[in-house]
Amino acid sequence: MSRPTGRPSAAAPAPRAATPATALRAPAPGWAIEADVVVVGSGVAGLTVALRCAAAGARVTVVTKARLDDGSTRWAQGGIAAALGEGDTPEQHLDDTLVAGAGLCDERAVRTLVTEGPDAVRRLIATGARFDADDDTGEILLTREGGHHRRRIAHAGGDATGAEISRALVEAVRAAGIDTVENALVLDLLKDGAGRTAGVTLHVMGEGRRDGVGAVRAGAVVLATGGMGQIFSATTNPAVSTGDGVALALRAGAEVSDLEFVQFHPTVLWLGPEAEGQQPLVSEAVRGEGAHLVDADGVRFMRGQHELAELAPRDIVAKGIMRRMRERGAEHMYLDARHFGAEMWERRFPTILAACRTHGIDPVTEPIPVAPAAHYASGGVRTDLRGRTTVPGLYACGEVACTGVHGANRLASNSLLEGLVFAERIAEDITEGIAEGVTEDITEGIAAGAEPAGAAAERTEGPGERTGPSGPDATDTPDALGAPAGAPLLASEARYEIQHIMTHGAGVLRSAESLARAADRLDRVHDDAAAQLRRDGKTAEPGVETWEATNLHLVARVLVAAALRREETRGCHWREDRPERDDAVWRRHLLVTLRPDGALDVRSTDSEAFPPPTTPRAETESRP
Repeated sequence: MSRPTGRPSAAAPAPRAATPATALRAPAPGWAIEADVVVVGSGVAGLTVALRCAAAGARVTVVTKARLDDGSTRWAQGGIAAALGEGDTPEQHLDDTLVAGAGLCDERAVRTLVTEGPDAVRRLIATGARFDADDDTGEILLTREGGHHRRRIAHAGGDATGAEISRALVEAVRAAGIDTVENALVLDLLKDGAGRTAGVTLHVMGEGRRDGVGAVRAGAVVLATGGMGQIFSATTNPAVSTGDGVALALRAGAEVSDLEFVQFHPTVLWLGPEAEGQQPLVSEAVRGEGAHLVDADGVRFMRGQHELAELAPRDIVAKGIMRRMRERGAEHMYLDARHFGAEMWERRFPTILAACRTHGIDPVTEPIPVAPAAHYASGGVRTDLRGRTTVPGLYACGEVACTGVHGANRLASNSLLEGLVFAERIAEDITEGIAEGVTEDITEGIAAGAEPAGAAAERTEGPGERTGPSGPDATDTPDALGAPAGAPLLASEARYEIQHIMTHGAGVLRSAESLARAADRLDRVHDDAAAQLRRDGKTAEPGVETWEATNLHLVARVLVAAALRREETRGCHWREDRPERDDAVWRRHLLVTLRPDGALDVRSTDSEAFPPPTTPRAETESRP
């Protein structure tokens, strides 16, 4: 695959947003920033890429949807998995990961993760992250979580690992003086005339030097936007996890894979049948330290279902809980850790203890009501081992990516490690190109005559920043940086309808009937908006809530299409009508792309290994 960027000629056409029929409706950018690399997201993946690229001399801009320290990483409780302990080896970590992935892990990707992981964690410590350590020896304390046969989970603050990693990386980014754009929703990818990445459009929420719709022009774009949990009514994901990165990549022509494999965390604090939005997580580490899953009668129902009982891989535990709930007609099960005692709860799990007590539950004296909820997307934008997608110059890392590491079900605490390891690989790929002179400054060609459409004169706002149109050939056309009049935007209320559709049709328990019903209802949501656009020439007003709803709808469509196509039960994809795993037919990945007319192209790979990320000819599947 070619290098991520290249110099366009002076006569190159203006960078274009996504395919006209699919791009988000948005005003033309009123300002622009130039960089070598734009990183979208401020979790462990995004900030690691930014730090490594900046250290190599690249001009980096970080765009984040909330504040810099509000990335998804800070919500991670359990820890980061790596073979750091005595007697543990990368080979053992690889074995556990492959088992959890239910036959769909790409072994090359897993081997990369587990062999490079320990040193990557040590570099994270050198950056400033402080993990819990033995007071006497100073050695990092390690715990176990589901699917791990050894203690290999490093944690910080007891159960605040993500917050500590985020703190260290944010401090390092600020100390390095890396340019950041906070409270900004990324909209669409920009491409040059040759179809290579040329930056992104984005909307900054609020007022200031950069507000409203603008553009960051760069030859390399790194998506590190986190998850898509908000497509379900109840999730552990924050409100900003609306699948923006996956949706952008699809509109740009990139391939996504394994989106049907959404991990439902087994032990999420049950807040009642009507609870919606982000729910408190009860970390797997609580079970790793000896908590038991029990029903209302105190029976440990996971015994006999798996050799590791409560510490089985997450998909098995989630299914075990759901089966017991159905057998007992119950809305939840219980996690019993009363035997920990107050001192251990306060020392080891202070965040979880506080969350439970906030909701009127004291784990020291009573079992915790728990039920599965949407937690992690094992699939995402397909990449190779250097984070490159099927669109030249576009990279993906962290939860938004599908590296092949997780297969059909992520092993606990591999997510932070994946973000860390593959972020370093992405930075190496980008900076090697810059050092070799292959990735030259794309903005030189743009400045020669291909600027965003709009008003009168250019004025300097700061180093590398411009507002307003410039260049003698700037035109007011749909093909410039403003999004064209194509697909409709969905009203903000559609978000809740989509969540309801997905929760009841594509949640933990799925069937051909439930998925077909979900596909039909998602289809109607789009068709109603399209009919209004054709009839009245009206669509929802461009804005954060309507862009998010439109992104959620696209991601939901892909998930349902893939889940319908995969006629088996594997990992965290549970088909009630197809309860068995079928390796002969389905030990392979589903690859999905979005056509210019809005239809989905779906095809399968030949095996569990990913082919090289080149754009394939796909089998057509009409929009559900």
